[in-house]
Amino acid sequence: MGIFVTVLATIQHELVLMAAVGIAVIGIDDLIVDLIWVGRELWRRYVVYARHPRATVSDLPPSTAPGTMAVFIPTWDESEVIAAMLRNTLRTWHNQNVKLYVGCYPNDDATFAAIRSVNDPAIRIVICETPGPTTKADCLNAIWRTLAHDEVVHRFKAKAIILHDAEDIVHPKELIVFDRLIDRFGLIQLPVIPLLNPKSRWIGGHYMDEFCEAHGKDMVVREAIGARLPLAGVGCAIRRDTLLNIARANAGNPFDATSLTEDYEFGLKLDGAASRSVFVRLMDPETGKTVAVRAHFPATLNTAVRQKTRWIFGIALAGWDRVGWSGGFAEHWMRLRDRRTLFAAIILISAYASLLLTALLALCDIPMIGLGRGLSILLGINALLLLWRMIIRIAFVSAEYGWKEGLFSGPRMIISNIIAIMAARRAVFQYLLFLRYGKTTWDKTSHAFPDVTDA
Repeated sequence: MGIFVTVLATIQHELVLMAAVGIAVIGIDDLIVDLIWVGRELWRRYVVYARHPRATVSDLPPSTAPGTMAVFIPTWDESEVIAAMLRNTLRTWHNQNVKLYVGCYPNDDATFAAIRSVNDPAIRIVICETPGPTTKADCLNAIWRTLAHDEVVHRFKAKAIILHDAEDIVHPKELIVFDRLIDRFGLIQLPVIPLLNPKSRWIGGHYMDEFCEAHGKDMVVREAIGARLPLAGVGCAIRRDTLLNIARANAGNPFDATSLTEDYEFGLKLDGAASRSVFVRLMDPETGKTVAVRAHFPATLNTAVRQKTRWIFGIALAGWDRVGWSGGFAEHWMRLRDRRTLFAAIILISAYASLLLTALLALCDIPMIGLGRGLSILLGINALLLLWRMIIRIAFVSAEYGWKEGLFSGPRMIISNIIAIMAARRAVFQYLLFLRYGKTTWDKTSHAFPDVTDA
């Protein structure tokens, strides 16, 4: 019994030490990003905006060369949402120079019928050559080839290619932003703002918390330090010549059909002033809302885990092999942050396991190994870092959704951690299967298109 007690106490102590060191590393990493954002925000607020008013959509200069915007919407098993999305998009962008290229598969009759039900000359249906599901990137490549064919037949050139998903709510001023800025940039990314789902305040709500920081702070910092900007896959515009150059370098296909996170990878491929990418966060003065893409995200534990599995698989695992570590210090740092998910999952498991084991030892009145001065100080630092992290998250969520949702975001961090742990485990197993069989498919989740009044 004495040996068993000693082993338990030793495991508990080592788990505490491992979790403390890992949490400190992650916390300091996040703190540096936070401080860069705070410094940039203070500079802009008290120096830049003291001299120049904050720009809005209305302040953008008119486009010197208006042109057709081609919107790529890849679909697989989206019969429940695609018709509503297309109707809302056409209504929102009424009388604007836009063409919707909707990709679907020959073995997805329900989605095809739903697309056909929206009878509008602005919609161009693209049937992929291979039965689905393949990958989202493969569907996008099929759409690209169709656009290239149409340009020759109908004698026009698309000004830019815009990416959207079947569940997106587009903003009325989105095309204005793209049209007026795309001549200056190779790629433009707008913010993505998840919609509040009252029926899934905890699971669906954690996406609101994460995107508030990701697109309110992290993307801003990436741009500020000169790192490349990964695409979100929606609400982004790619100048046609930029996409053409990527396609020419990849046997005519701009997107890598073997990738599950083609959007993330595409943004990292762009380099140089000619294809400069920019993250644009502008307010619409007529509504007071940010020009952004809004959508519902997965509302159940299973669907959230599946979606995040794809992200972890494509970015933290396969992305390591596919994208590598090119670029300078800033680029290496941001890619390391992108790929730290598995490390973070291991640290979280250690932290929760240490808490449970500590409680068990305390309940059984089993003596524990002393923490020591160094570990005690480290735990104190971690407590301060955690407090700071919660304050930052609450502040960002409150700014977008109000103080009530801001307060919910604190305890939702636990939900976010649990989903991350489950998704990391699933991603590792999928990656091992990929290494053995070398095949990836579109592991999509079901979507819901909201009442547009929610947006």
